[in-house]
Amino acid sequence: MRISKAELNEFSYVKKITKDTINAVYPKYYPVGAVDFFLDHHKDEDIINDIKQGKVYILQHDNGEYIGTVTVNGNEIKRLFVLPQYQHQGFGRELMDHAEIVIAQDYNEIVLDASFPAKKLYRKRGYVETDYCTVIAENGDYLCYDVMRKSI
Repeated sequence: MRISKAELNEFSYVKKITKDTINAVYPKYYPVGAVDFFLDHHKDEDIINDIKQGKVYILQHDNGEYIGTVTVNGNEIKRLFVLPQYQHQGFGRELMDHAEIVIAQDYNEIVLDASFPAKKLYRKRGYVETDYCTVIAENGDYLCYDVMRKSI
């Protein structure tokens, strides 16, 4: 397993991990409008800009497959995804560990937006909810998530 900063030539892998994970996992927790909002929220140009700025990390399995990604923006963890077939095997934990180490170099608090599927993972790591947010999708469906924080 190897975590490294994503390069522009790895954009398609970051995008695939992001979209495949959202499409496989989020419909179990959110209505269609909210899933569509998530998919649209992670735009290609945003991912590309984050890669160019050195904010995106990608996890490559020992078998060579790219299986996970996380974005670190200041003291914020964003866009943490692990392909569904690799979930519940510790890879999300490895990405979180890496992101927390990066953030701890310059900050004493970590902030993230927690979707329903990830909230339990974050609580186990010591994050606490500090705000509850809702967004109304174009079709009127609601997207709900928590802002969570952890002191380091």
